[in-house]
Amino acid sequence: MERENFNSKIGAILAVAGSAVGLGNIWRFPTEAGNNGGAAFLLIYIGFMLLLGVPIMVSEFVIGRHSQTSVVQSFYKMSGGKKWWKLMGLIPVIAGFLVLSYYAVVAGWTLYYAFQAGVDGFAGKTPDEIGADFQAFRTDAVTSLIWIAIILIVNCAIVALGVKKGIERGAKIMMPLLFVFVLVLVVCSFSLPGTAAGLQFLFHPDFSKVTGATLLNAMGQAFFSLSVGLCCLCTYATYFKKEVNLMKDGIHVATIDTIVAICAGLIIFPAVFSINGLTPSEGPSLVFVTLPNVFHQAFGSYPIVAYTFSLIFYLLLVMAALTSSISMLEMVVAYFYHEIKVSRPLASIGITVVCLILGMFCSFSFGILENVTLFGLGFFDLFDFIVAKIIMPIGGLLICIFLGWVVDEKVLRNEITNMGTLRAPYYKVYRFIIRYLAPIAILLIFVNQF
Repeated sequence: MERENFNSKIGAILAVAGSAVGLGNIWRFPTEAGNNGGAAFLLIYIGFMLLLGVPIMVSEFVIGRHSQTSVVQSFYKMSGGKKWWKLMGLIPVIAGFLVLSYYAVVAGWTLYYAFQAGVDGFAGKTPDEIGADFQAFRTDAVTSLIWIAIILIVNCAIVALGVKKGIERGAKIMMPLLFVFVLVLVVCSFSLPGTAAGLQFLFHPDFSKVTGATLLNAMGQAFFSLSVGLCCLCTYATYFKKEVNLMKDGIHVATIDTIVAICAGLIIFPAVFSINGLTPSEGPSLVFVTLPNVFHQAFGSYPIVAYTFSLIFYLLLVMAALTSSISMLEMVVAYFYHEIKVSRPLASIGITVVCLILGMFCSFSFGILENVTLFGLGFFDLFDFIVAKIIMPIGGLLICIFLGWVVDEKVLRNEITNMGTLRAPYYKVYRFIIRYLAPIAILLIFVNQF
Protein backbone atom coordinates (compact mmCIF):
# COMPACT_ATOMS: atom_id res chain seq x y z
CA MET A 1 0.00 0.00 0.00
CA GLU A 2 1.25 3.46 -0.87
CA ARG A 3 2.07 5.47 2.23
CA GLU A 4 0.64 8.96 2.46
CA ASN A 5 2.51 12.01 3.75
CA PHE A 6 1.20 15.24 5.16
CA ASN A 7 0.70 17.56 2.24
CA SER A 8 2.20 20.68 3.84
CA LYS A 9 4.45 21.73 6.70
CA ILE A 10 1.71 23.72 8.42
CA GLY A 11 -0.65 20.74 8.06
CA ALA A 12 1.87 18.47 9.76
CA ILE A 13 2.47 20.92 12.63
CA LEU A 14 -1.26 21.50 13.17
CA ALA A 15 -1.99 17.77 13.13
CA VAL A 16 0.74 16.98 15.65
CA ALA A 17 -0.20 20.02 17.76
CA GLY A 18 -3.79 18.78 17.67
CA SER A 19 -2.64 15.41 18.98
CA ALA A 20 -0.85 17.15 21.86
CA VAL A 21 -3.43 19.86 22.58
CA GLY A 22 -6.39 18.20 24.24
CA LEU A 23 -8.41 18.06 27.43
CA GLY A 24 -5.10 17.75 29.31
CA ASN A 25 -4.41 21.41 28.47
CA ILE A 26 -7.82 22.94 29.06
CA TRP A 27 -9.15 20.72 31.84
CA ARG A 28 -6.20 19.06 33.54
CA PHE A 29 -3.66 21.92 33.48
CA PRO A 30 -5.83 24.48 35.34
CA THR A 31 -6.73 21.77 37.86
CA GLU A 32 -3.06 20.86 38.44
CA ALA A 33 -1.98 24.51 38.57
CA GLY A 34 -4.83 25.30 40.94
CA ASN A 35 -3.84 22.47 43.28
CA ASN A 36 -0.11 23.25 43.16
CA GLY A 37 0.24 26.97 43.73
CA GLY A 38 -0.31 28.50 40.29
CA ALA A 39 2.69 30.44 38.98
CA ALA A 40 5.40 28.34 40.62
CA PHE A 41 3.82 25.22 39.14
CA LEU A 42 3.65 26.91 35.72
CA LEU A 43 7.37 27.73 35.71
CA ILE A 44 8.35 24.22 36.78
CA TYR A 45 5.97 22.76 34.20
CA ILE A 46 7.56 24.82 31.40
CA GLY A 47 11.00 23.71 32.56
CA PHE A 48 10.01 20.05 32.34
CA MET A 49 8.42 20.62 28.94
CA LEU A 50 11.74 21.93 27.61
CA LEU A 51 14.07 19.53 29.40
CA LEU A 52 12.06 16.31 29.11
CA GLY A 53 8.84 16.69 27.12
CA VAL A 54 10.40 18.02 23.92
CA PRO A 55 13.29 15.50 23.81
CA ILE A 56 10.94 12.54 24.26
CA MET A 57 8.52 13.95 21.70
CA VAL A 58 11.38 14.40 19.22
CA SER A 59 12.40 10.80 19.97
CA GLU A 60 8.96 9.63 18.88
CA PHE A 61 9.37 11.72 15.72
CA VAL A 62 12.71 10.02 15.02
CA ILE A 63 11.29 6.52 15.39
CA GLY A 64 8.27 7.24 13.20
CA ARG A 65 9.92 9.12 10.36
CA HIS A 66 12.94 6.80 10.10
CA SER A 67 10.83 3.65 9.92
CA GLN A 68 7.92 4.95 7.80
CA THR A 69 5.75 2.08 8.99
CA SER A 70 3.39 1.13 11.81
CA VAL A 71 4.53 1.57 15.41
CA VAL A 72 4.98 -2.22 15.78
CA GLN A 73 7.26 -2.50 12.77
CA SER A 74 9.05 0.73 13.70
CA PHE A 75 10.54 -0.77 16.85
CA TYR A 76 11.18 -4.11 15.18
CA LYS A 77 12.93 -2.52 12.19
CA MET A 78 15.10 -0.08 14.15
CA SER A 79 16.13 -2.73 16.71
CA GLY A 80 17.62 -4.90 13.98
CA GLY A 81 14.83 -7.48 14.06
CA LYS A 82 14.64 -8.14 17.81
CA LYS A 83 11.26 -9.69 18.68
CA TRP A 84 11.20 -8.07 22.15
CA TRP A 85 11.01 -4.63 20.59
CA LYS A 86 8.27 -5.76 18.20
CA LEU A 87 6.30 -6.67 21.31
CA MET A 88 7.04 -3.19 22.66
CA GLY A 89 5.37 -1.79 19.57
CA LEU A 90 2.17 -3.72 20.34
CA ILE A 91 1.77 -2.03 23.73
CA PRO A 92 0.77 1.37 22.27
CA VAL A 93 -1.71 -0.33 19.92
CA ILE A 94 -3.42 -2.00 22.90
CA ALA A 95 -3.23 1.27 24.82
CA GLY A 96 -4.89 3.02 21.89
CA PHE A 97 -8.06 0.95 22.36
CA LEU A 98 -8.10 1.65 26.10
CA VAL A 99 -7.33 5.36 26.02
CA LEU A 100 -9.75 6.15 23.19
CA SER A 101 -12.51 4.23 24.99
CA TYR A 102 -12.41 6.21 28.23
CA TYR A 103 -11.30 9.47 26.59
CA ALA A 104 -14.43 9.26 24.42
CA VAL A 105 -16.53 9.25 27.60
CA VAL A 106 -15.16 12.62 28.72
CA ALA A 107 -15.27 13.90 25.12
CA GLY A 108 -18.94 12.91 25.05
CA TRP A 109 -19.49 14.97 28.20
CA THR A 110 -17.95 18.02 26.52
CA LEU A 111 -20.20 17.60 23.48
CA TYR A 112 -23.26 17.26 25.71
CA TYR A 113 -22.25 20.40 27.59
CA ALA A 114 -21.74 22.28 24.32
CA PHE A 115 -25.30 21.28 23.41
CA GLN A 116 -26.60 22.38 26.81
CA ALA A 117 -24.78 25.70 26.47
CA GLY A 118 -26.27 26.09 22.98
CA VAL A 119 -29.84 25.69 24.27
CA ASP A 120 -29.01 27.92 27.30
CA GLY A 121 -29.51 24.99 29.63
CA PHE A 122 -27.36 26.43 32.45
CA ALA A 123 -29.20 29.76 32.85
CA GLY A 124 -30.81 30.32 36.24
CA LYS A 125 -29.48 27.13 37.82
CA THR A 126 -27.62 26.94 41.12
CA PRO A 127 -24.33 25.02 41.47
CA ASP A 128 -26.21 22.23 43.27
CA GLU A 129 -28.72 21.96 40.43
CA ILE A 130 -25.95 21.87 37.80
CA GLY A 131 -24.12 19.23 39.83
CA ALA A 132 -27.28 17.16 40.12
CA ASP A 133 -27.93 17.49 36.38
CA PHE A 134 -24.39 16.34 35.58
CA GLN A 135 -24.72 13.35 37.90
CA ALA A 136 -28.05 12.42 36.32
CA PHE A 137 -26.60 12.74 32.81
CA ARG A 138 -23.50 10.62 33.31
CA THR A 139 -25.46 7.88 35.11
CA ASP A 140 -28.08 7.74 32.33
CA ALA A 141 -26.91 4.73 30.30
CA VAL A 142 -28.69 5.59 27.05
CA THR A 143 -28.11 9.36 26.90
CA SER A 144 -24.42 9.22 27.79
CA LEU A 145 -23.82 6.43 25.26
CA ILE A 146 -25.42 8.48 22.48
CA TRP A 147 -22.95 11.35 22.99
CA ILE A 148 -20.01 8.94 23.17
CA ALA A 149 -21.15 7.37 19.90
CA ILE A 150 -21.36 10.77 18.19
CA ILE A 151 -17.78 11.63 19.17
CA LEU A 152 -16.47 8.25 18.01
CA ILE A 153 -18.37 8.42 14.71
CA VAL A 154 -16.88 11.85 13.94
CA ASN A 155 -13.41 10.46 14.70
CA CYS A 156 -14.09 7.45 12.50
CA ALA A 157 -15.23 9.57 9.56
CA ILE A 158 -12.14 11.80 9.70
CA VAL A 159 -9.61 8.97 10.04
CA ALA A 160 -11.33 6.84 7.38
CA LEU A 161 -10.75 9.62 4.82
CA GLY A 162 -6.99 9.21 5.20
CA VAL A 163 -4.03 11.38 6.16
CA LYS A 164 -4.43 14.24 3.67
CA LYS A 165 -8.19 14.36 3.16
CA GLY A 166 -9.11 13.46 6.73
CA ILE A 167 -6.52 14.08 9.45
CA GLU A 168 -4.62 16.98 7.87
CA ARG A 169 -7.73 18.70 6.51
CA GLY A 170 -9.49 18.27 9.86
CA ALA A 171 -6.49 19.76 11.71
CA LYS A 172 -6.44 22.75 9.36
CA ILE A 173 -10.07 23.45 10.22
CA MET A 174 -10.25 22.54 13.91
CA MET A 175 -6.94 23.94 15.18
CA PRO A 176 -7.50 27.50 13.85
CA LEU A 177 -11.03 27.34 15.30
CA LEU A 178 -9.55 26.22 18.60
CA PHE A 179 -7.12 29.17 18.60
CA VAL A 180 -9.93 31.62 17.74
CA PHE A 181 -12.09 30.25 20.57
CA VAL A 182 -9.16 30.54 23.00
CA LEU A 183 -8.46 34.17 22.06
CA VAL A 184 -12.13 35.17 22.28
CA LEU A 185 -12.47 33.58 25.71
CA VAL A 186 -9.27 35.18 27.01
CA VAL A 187 -10.49 38.63 25.92
CA CYS A 188 -13.89 38.06 27.55
CA SER A 189 -12.26 36.72 30.71
CA PHE A 190 -10.17 39.88 31.05
CA SER A 191 -13.39 41.85 31.54
CA LEU A 192 -14.16 39.97 34.76
CA PRO A 193 -13.63 41.50 38.22
CA GLY A 194 -11.35 38.62 39.19
CA THR A 195 -8.85 39.28 36.40
CA ALA A 196 -6.18 40.86 38.61
CA ALA A 197 -6.37 38.06 41.16
CA GLY A 198 -6.33 35.44 38.39
CA LEU A 199 -3.23 36.97 36.78
CA GLN A 200 -1.56 37.26 40.17
CA PHE A 201 -2.20 33.58 40.84
CA LEU A 202 -0.98 32.44 37.42
CA PHE A 203 2.07 34.70 36.99
CA HIS A 204 3.33 35.71 40.44
CA PRO A 205 5.22 32.69 41.79
CA ASP A 206 5.29 31.77 45.45
CA PHE A 207 8.04 29.16 45.70
CA SER A 208 7.30 28.57 49.38
CA LYS A 209 4.39 26.41 48.19
CA VAL A 210 6.64 24.16 46.11
CA THR A 211 7.05 20.63 47.45
CA GLY A 212 8.39 17.40 46.06
CA ALA A 213 4.84 16.54 44.99
CA THR A 214 4.67 19.81 43.02
CA LEU A 215 7.78 18.86 41.05
CA LEU A 216 6.47 15.40 40.26
CA ASN A 217 3.00 16.67 39.36
CA ALA A 218 4.49 19.28 37.01
CA MET A 219 6.65 16.64 35.35
CA GLY A 220 3.68 14.32 35.00
CA GLN A 221 1.56 17.10 33.49
CA ALA A 222 4.28 17.86 30.91
CA PHE A 223 4.25 14.24 29.75
CA PHE A 224 0.46 13.92 29.86
CA SER A 225 -0.03 17.19 27.98
CA LEU A 226 2.21 16.14 25.08
CA SER A 227 0.89 12.54 25.15
CA VAL A 228 4.44 11.20 25.08
CA GLY A 229 4.79 7.49 25.70
CA LEU A 230 1.66 6.46 23.79
CA CYS A 231 3.38 6.66 20.37
CA CYS A 232 0.55 8.69 18.81
CA LEU A 233 3.22 11.20 17.77
CA CYS A 234 5.37 8.35 16.50
CA THR A 235 2.53 7.33 14.19
CA TYR A 236 2.02 10.88 12.90
CA ALA A 237 5.77 11.18 12.28
CA THR A 238 5.59 8.30 9.80
CA TYR A 239 3.75 10.75 7.55
CA PHE A 240 6.49 13.42 7.81
CA LYS A 241 8.52 14.28 4.75
CA LYS A 242 12.28 13.77 4.97
CA GLU A 243 13.05 17.51 4.93
CA VAL A 244 11.08 18.17 8.13
CA ASN A 245 13.26 19.61 10.91
CA LEU A 246 12.26 17.32 13.79
CA MET A 247 13.80 19.35 16.59
CA LYS A 248 12.38 22.64 15.32
CA ASP A 249 8.90 21.23 14.80
CA GLY A 250 9.03 19.61 18.23
CA ILE A 251 9.69 23.00 19.78
CA HIS A 252 6.85 24.53 17.73
CA VAL A 253 4.40 21.88 18.93
CA ALA A 254 5.49 22.23 22.57
CA THR A 255 5.15 26.02 22.30
CA ILE A 256 1.61 25.77 20.92
CA ASP A 257 0.73 23.20 23.58
CA THR A 258 2.05 25.40 26.40
CA ILE A 259 0.39 28.57 25.09
CA VAL A 260 -2.99 26.83 24.99
CA ALA A 261 -2.50 25.57 28.56
CA ILE A 262 -1.59 29.06 29.79
CA CYS A 263 -4.57 30.54 27.95
CA ALA A 264 -6.80 27.98 29.66
CA GLY A 265 -5.53 29.36 32.96
CA LEU A 266 -6.20 32.91 31.73
CA ILE A 267 -9.78 31.88 30.93
CA ILE A 268 -10.58 29.90 34.04
CA PHE A 269 -8.77 31.60 36.95
CA PRO A 270 -10.24 35.12 36.46
CA ALA A 271 -13.69 33.48 36.30
CA VAL A 272 -13.08 31.51 39.49
CA PHE A 273 -11.72 34.53 41.39
CA SER A 274 -14.75 36.57 40.31
CA ILE A 275 -17.08 34.52 42.53
CA ASN A 276 -16.76 34.75 46.32
CA GLY A 277 -16.05 31.47 48.03
CA LEU A 278 -14.47 29.71 45.04
CA THR A 279 -10.81 28.71 44.89
CA PRO A 280 -8.60 27.58 41.97
CA SER A 281 -8.27 24.14 43.58
CA GLU A 282 -11.86 23.10 42.86
CA GLY A 283 -10.55 19.90 41.25
CA PRO A 284 -11.87 17.86 38.31
CA SER A 285 -15.47 19.00 38.94
CA LEU A 286 -14.41 22.55 37.98
CA VAL A 287 -15.26 22.24 34.28
CA PHE A 288 -18.55 20.35 34.48
CA VAL A 289 -20.06 21.54 37.76
CA THR A 290 -18.47 24.81 38.89
CA LEU A 291 -17.76 26.75 35.68
CA PRO A 292 -21.25 26.70 34.10
CA ASN A 293 -22.55 28.55 37.17
CA VAL A 294 -19.46 30.78 37.35
CA PHE A 295 -19.93 31.99 33.77
CA HIS A 296 -23.55 32.94 34.37
CA GLN A 297 -22.82 34.65 37.69
CA ALA A 298 -19.78 36.51 36.38
CA PHE A 299 -21.66 37.82 33.34
CA GLY A 300 -25.01 38.03 35.11
CA SER A 301 -25.64 41.59 33.94
CA TYR A 302 -25.09 40.59 30.32
CA PRO A 303 -27.01 37.34 29.62
CA ILE A 304 -25.98 37.24 25.95
CA VAL A 305 -22.31 37.40 26.99
CA ALA A 306 -22.81 34.61 29.54
CA TYR A 307 -24.52 32.49 26.89
CA THR A 308 -21.82 33.14 24.27
CA PHE A 309 -18.96 32.60 26.74
CA SER A 310 -20.36 29.24 27.90
CA LEU A 311 -21.07 28.04 24.36
CA ILE A 312 -17.62 28.96 23.02
CA PHE A 313 -15.87 27.45 26.06
CA TYR A 314 -17.52 24.06 25.64
CA LEU A 315 -17.05 24.13 21.87
CA LEU A 316 -13.37 24.72 22.64
CA LEU A 317 -13.37 21.59 24.81
CA VAL A 318 -15.00 19.62 21.99
CA MET A 319 -12.36 20.79 19.49
CA ALA A 320 -9.56 19.86 21.91
CA ALA A 321 -11.10 16.45 22.60
CA LEU A 322 -11.50 15.71 18.89
CA THR A 323 -8.00 16.70 17.80
CA SER A 324 -6.45 14.44 20.43
CA SER A 325 -8.79 11.47 20.01
CA ILE A 326 -8.22 11.45 16.23
CA SER A 327 -4.53 10.71 16.82
CA MET A 328 -5.44 7.90 19.22
CA LEU A 329 -7.67 6.26 16.63
CA GLU A 330 -5.14 6.77 13.83
CA MET A 331 -2.42 4.99 15.79
CA VAL A 332 -4.53 1.82 15.96
CA VAL A 333 -5.92 2.15 12.44
CA ALA A 334 -2.39 2.54 11.03
CA TYR A 335 -1.42 -0.82 12.51
CA PHE A 336 -4.36 -2.68 10.96
CA TYR A 337 -4.07 -0.79 7.68
CA HIS A 338 -0.34 -1.24 7.10
CA GLU A 339 0.34 -4.53 8.91
CA ILE A 340 -2.88 -6.56 8.70
CA LYS A 341 -3.75 -5.02 5.30
CA VAL A 342 -7.30 -4.11 6.31
CA SER A 343 -8.70 -1.18 4.32
CA ARG A 344 -8.61 2.15 6.15
CA PRO A 345 -12.42 2.64 6.22
CA LEU A 346 -13.04 -0.93 7.43
CA ALA A 347 -10.30 -0.66 10.08
CA SER A 348 -11.70 2.68 11.26
CA ILE A 349 -15.23 1.30 11.56
CA GLY A 350 -14.16 -1.93 13.29
CA ILE A 351 -11.97 -0.18 15.85
CA THR A 352 -14.68 2.42 16.48
CA VAL A 353 -17.20 -0.32 17.25
CA VAL A 354 -14.79 -2.00 19.70
CA CYS A 355 -14.04 1.34 21.39
CA LEU A 356 -17.75 2.11 21.62
CA ILE A 357 -18.32 -1.19 23.43
CA LEU A 358 -15.39 -0.57 25.78
CA GLY A 359 -16.52 3.04 26.22
CA MET A 360 -19.96 1.75 27.16
CA PHE A 361 -18.45 -0.18 30.08
CA CYS A 362 -16.45 2.92 31.10
CA SER A 363 -19.54 5.11 30.97
CA PHE A 364 -21.71 2.58 32.80
CA SER A 365 -19.15 2.50 35.63
CA PHE A 366 -20.72 5.80 36.77
CA GLY A 367 -24.21 4.25 36.75
CA ILE A 368 -25.52 0.73 36.34
CA LEU A 369 -22.06 -0.85 36.70
CA GLU A 370 -20.80 1.36 39.53
CA ASN A 371 -20.56 -1.61 41.87
CA VAL A 372 -18.61 -3.71 39.37
CA THR A 373 -14.89 -3.29 40.01
CA LEU A 374 -11.55 -4.85 39.14
CA PHE A 375 -8.71 -4.34 41.61
CA GLY A 376 -11.00 -1.93 43.44
CA LEU A 377 -11.54 0.29 40.38
CA GLY A 378 -14.49 0.82 38.05
CA PHE A 379 -13.90 0.38 34.31
CA PHE A 380 -13.32 4.11 33.67
CA ASP A 381 -10.82 4.50 36.50
CA LEU A 382 -9.18 1.18 35.65
CA PHE A 383 -8.58 2.16 32.01
CA ASP A 384 -7.27 5.57 33.10
CA PHE A 385 -4.97 3.97 35.67
CA ILE A 386 -3.56 1.44 33.18
CA VAL A 387 -2.88 4.07 30.50
CA ALA A 388 -1.85 7.17 32.47
CA LYS A 389 -0.15 5.51 35.43
CA ILE A 390 1.45 2.47 33.79
CA ILE A 391 1.62 2.49 29.99
CA MET A 392 2.57 6.16 29.47
CA PRO A 393 5.52 6.26 31.89
CA ILE A 394 6.76 2.81 30.86
CA GLY A 395 6.32 3.72 27.19
CA GLY A 396 8.30 6.93 27.63
CA LEU A 397 11.00 5.07 29.53
CA LEU A 398 11.33 2.38 26.85
CA ILE A 399 11.45 5.00 24.07
CA CYS A 400 14.41 6.67 25.82
CA ILE A 401 16.18 3.34 26.38
CA PHE A 402 15.49 2.32 22.79
CA LEU A 403 16.91 5.44 21.15
CA GLY A 404 19.55 6.06 23.78
CA TRP A 405 21.00 2.56 24.07
CA VAL A 406 19.63 0.20 21.37
CA VAL A 407 19.47 2.13 18.10
CA ASP A 408 22.73 2.88 16.29
CA GLU A 409 23.81 6.40 17.25
CA LYS A 410 24.45 7.22 13.57
CA VAL A 411 20.77 6.63 12.81
CA LEU A 412 19.75 9.04 15.55
CA ARG A 413 22.21 11.71 14.42
CA ASN A 414 21.17 11.37 10.77
CA GLU A 415 17.50 11.81 11.63
CA ILE A 416 18.10 14.84 13.84
CA THR A 417 20.39 16.50 11.25
CA ASN A 418 18.48 15.30 8.15
CA MET A 419 21.51 13.35 6.93
CA GLY A 420 23.90 16.16 7.89
CA THR A 421 22.05 18.95 6.09
CA LEU A 422 20.94 20.68 9.31
CA ARG A 423 22.99 22.13 12.13
CA ALA A 424 22.20 20.47 15.45
CA PRO A 425 24.06 22.42 18.16
CA TYR A 426 21.95 20.83 20.91
CA TYR A 427 22.33 17.26 19.71
CA LYS A 428 24.72 16.19 22.50
CA VAL A 429 22.44 17.71 25.13
CA TYR A 430 19.44 15.96 23.58
CA ARG A 431 21.21 12.59 23.56
CA PHE A 432 22.35 13.02 27.17
CA ILE A 433 18.76 13.72 28.19
CA ILE A 434 17.27 10.64 26.54
CA ARG A 435 20.09 8.38 27.75
CA TYR A 436 20.26 9.50 31.38
CA LEU A 437 18.09 12.39 32.57
CA ALA A 438 14.71 11.43 31.07
CA PRO A 439 14.79 7.76 32.19
CA ILE A 440 15.54 8.78 35.78
CA ALA A 441 12.79 11.41 35.72
CA ILE A 442 10.25 8.97 34.29
CA LEU A 443 11.13 6.40 36.95
CA LEU A 444 10.44 9.05 39.59
CA ILE A 445 7.04 9.74 38.06
CA PHE A 446 6.27 6.04 37.88
CA VAL A 447 7.20 5.47 41.54
CA ASN A 448 5.23 8.58 42.57
CA GLN A 449 2.05 7.25 40.94
CA PHE A 450 2.05 4.35 43.39
